[in-house]
Amino acid sequence: MDSRTKKTNNKRFVRYPEGAEMYSMSLSKFQQLAKDAKACYKMNRLVLVNLDILEEYLETFHIEDEEFYK
Repeated sequence: MDSRTKKTNNKRFVRYPEGAEMYSMSLSKFQQLAKDAKACYKMNRLVLVNLDILEEYLETFHIEDEEFYK
């Protein structure tokens, strides 16, 4: 793991491009996910995403059905 990845994993708030890279998804998909999770904080033109809220929201999509994994 490089130093950039370590630094990013300790952050609680990230900007859209950094979050999209962290979660390996497109920028537009990450923006929509953050908005759906209501994890956005806006200060003037700066938007930060709270990763704690986002991760909690992501857990609601966890597939527990055994049939899916066969």
